[in-house]
Amino acid sequence: MSTQQPKPAGKPAATEKKSGGLSAGLILIILFVIAIAIYTFVMGDGSHFEGGTNEGHPLPGDYFGVVYKGGVIVPVLMTCFLTALTFSIERLLTIGKAKGKGDVNAFVRLVQASLDKDDVEAALKACKVQEGSVGNVTLAAINKYKALTTEKALDKEQKLAALSKEVEEATSLELPMLEKNLTIIATLASVSTLIGLLGTVIGMIKAFASLGNSGGSTDSSALANGISEALINTALGIGTSAICIIAYNVFTAKIDELTYSIDEIGLSVNQNYATHHN
Repeated sequence: MSTQQPKPAGKPAATEKKSGGLSAGLILIILFVIAIAIYTFVMGDGSHFEGGTNEGHPLPGDYFGVVYKGGVIVPVLMTCFLTALTFSIERLLTIGKAKGKGDVNAFVRLVQASLDKDDVEAALKACKVQEGSVGNVTLAAINKYKALTTEKALDKEQKLAALSKEVEEATSLELPMLEKNLTIIATLASVSTLIGLLGTVIGMIKAFASLGNSGGSTDSSALANGISEALINTALGIGTSAICIIAYNVFTAKIDELTYSIDEIGLSVNQNYATHHN
């Protein structure tokens, strides 16, 4: 008869969470379909073009028609933009939730003040109120702190090592959740520009090929329109790349701030244990 192993006490809530939701690959496919639909039925609508059909030139000042003329690369760039936007919103919500319910810096000061007075119960209460990744890691550390105060089999150095290991394990459970999908945003920052340049090159090839097939007569208006339409891809690629770079740096800075708070609490827990429990 199999026996169920008891759950370790004091582990953060993240240990019991299961990864759910849609996979990144499925999200990309859905966003690509949405981008094609917008490109075909919204931007390609005849009301944006001369003659009422998307075969004509875009109406003056109608940017939907102008972007539509960027060609088949436009839906790909739109997918990159929608992906960056979707994952940026998802990271913003996740990192905001990871901070917990209160100000992180105030929480760190409260825990440190409680431990300075060796008031473990006050520190535990603060963790349960704070929640989030910082609260979860701190809760695991404080529970281990409390358990080690009655542990007789280990000496002081072993207890401090066990306390440090507990903080490291709890942190390793929380950080992957914070950094999830950041790689996709970072990749889009580079790929979007390259895809935009590819679209521009394709557009320029078509423009000059059309000029070469005109029988020697130079149509400067058609050439200018062709070049303008080709450069749309570059503009979309650079714009998407800029958004991705800004988003990545902002989220990385926020994660670093949370990691610093966790490290600060871990150091404080060790120092206070060494001070109050010789």
